[in-house]
Amino acid sequence: MFVYSDVFIKLVVGFLFMTVLINFSGKGNLAPTSAIDQVQNYVLGGIVGGVIYNSAVTLLQFVLVLLIWSLLILVTRYLKIHIRVIGKFIDGGPITVIRDGKLLVHNCLKANLSAKEIDFKLRTAGVYQIDEVKRAIVEQNGSLTVLRQGDGSIRYPIIVDGQIDQDVLELMNHDETWLLAQLQQHGVQNIRDVYMAKYENHQFEITRYDEA
Repeated sequence: MFVYSDVFIKLVVGFLFMTVLINFSGKGNLAPTSAIDQVQNYVLGGIVGGVIYNSAVTLLQFVLVLLIWSLLILVTRYLKIHIRVIGKFIDGGPITVIRDGKLLVHNCLKANLSAKEIDFKLRTAGVYQIDEVKRAIVEQNGSLTVLRQGDGSIRYPIIVDGQIDQDVLELMNHDETWLLAQLQQHGVQNIRDVYMAKYENHQFEITRYDEA
């Protein structure tokens, strides 16, 4: 039997759970930066939307499902931030698909992009000649960042959340030994003390956790 009071209570509970979850997991989930963030939003919306009209699901069962999903989201987010291998496995990372006007087919396939999709993304970015592109990078949310010939350089953080991004170091043609030496010159002894570090125009921009 359809009971409006039951729907109302479930709707309020679902709203409260979503509000608390957004505040705990970060408001970045409202503007997803990766595919997994988008999936989390879809599933949470599906749980709330699919249950509130189903009288066979009790309020207790509804709350338990929300608790399990919320716990899964929070644990996943914690692991992504603190364990780089897991974070890269879940979210992936930027992939260079064009370098110095040359299309890197292997990297396109690695990003699961067909030639048609690459061409569409380039046209959407206003690029019609590949040789005009100095570098094109598929970001972890699937968008395409294009750097044209003569533009400045794209710089990603070398250190994020106290962990070195080896892909960025390789992109810059440097190694970990060079990075550690540079950090010591800036008074940084432990990489885990660094919230974010960028290197641009031969200068480091370092933000520590203790600056919060």
